[in-house]
Amino acid sequence: MKPILFTLSLLLSQLSFAQNFNGIKRYKVNFAVATGANEKLIALRSFSANNQKYLLLVNPETLDTKVSQANNYTTSNLQYSNVLAIFKNTAYVKALEAAASKDVQLQNAGIDHAFPNEKGITLTIDLCPSHKALDRIIFQSVFDEFKKIEQPSPLAVSVSGKWMLKHQDDLNWLKSLVEKKELDITWVNHTYNHEVNKLPLAENFLLAPGTNLDVEVLENEKLMLKNGLTPSVFFRFPGLVSDKAIVEKIEAYGLIPIGSDAWLAKGQQPNAGSIVLIHGNGNEEIGVKDFIQLLKTKQADVKNKQWLLFDLRQGLEKEFE
Repeated sequence: MKPILFTLSLLLSQLSFAQNFNGIKRYKVNFAVATGANEKLIALRSFSANNQKYLLLVNPETLDTKVSQANNYTTSNLQYSNVLAIFKNTAYVKALEAAASKDVQLQNAGIDHAFPNEKGITLTIDLCPSHKALDRIIFQSVFDEFKKIEQPSPLAVSVSGKWMLKHQDDLNWLKSLVEKKELDITWVNHTYNHEVNKLPLAENFLLAPGTNLDVEVLENEKLMLKNGLTPSVFFRFPGLVSDKAIVEKIEAYGLIPIGSDAWLAKGQQPNAGSIVLIHGNGNEEIGVKDFIQLLKTKQADVKNKQWLLFDLRQGLEKEFE
């Protein structure tokens, strides 16, 4: 029995951790080449928990992320500039560079289109701080509509820290959909506080004076990990508001800014390959209604696999292959 137990223990140690990390310590940006038995990944973060050291890793070709024990990998530390140089031909770095090319825009900087020639959309749902309950109808409608042809159905959820803190039941419900393989959720960093004020956009959201980006980015990731969510490499600016300097700072965390070319509540209509944005936090009734109506109009196309939901990671992998 001992060899079997040893093998099982080894397998468990090599699995990525979807566990809830409590008591995270020394959480920091830490770029490194992480070489395992059959893979070469990029480490983005390092941290300690439960007397173990862990890494948040990204596959630079597929953009998949996972958390694993650091002792599963041989690491060689890098500067961010080294990451860009060494992995310049990967989908990850090409996506970072594509997002940076639109950094002068005050609104909607980053990548706003994922599949240029495909029949369907990439759905992104933002969960900004709100006292209202989650619009569960969005997620249930996606599952009901696509379950016969795409299961689990892929979508991205941009989650803020203050939403997670106040909506534990809703968050657990979303996690249950993933566990039941009804949905495949890419978890996007949407900042910890998601502050908004009454100043002009150039001084609002993350551009507000006194904003602490380490809190907004890293504390939100820690809270995601505490709640059993694996942070992706994607970041969505609150209000889709940014400037060149802050885009550069976000990318220096190793994160790819994601915009949208179809914010439904603003009347923007999705095209083939659009990154669609709706808010699922109870504060955007018109966007939710528009999305439900969009699903109804596309029912026949969905059944014929002529209108699909695309995974944000796979979309960019294909775009920049």
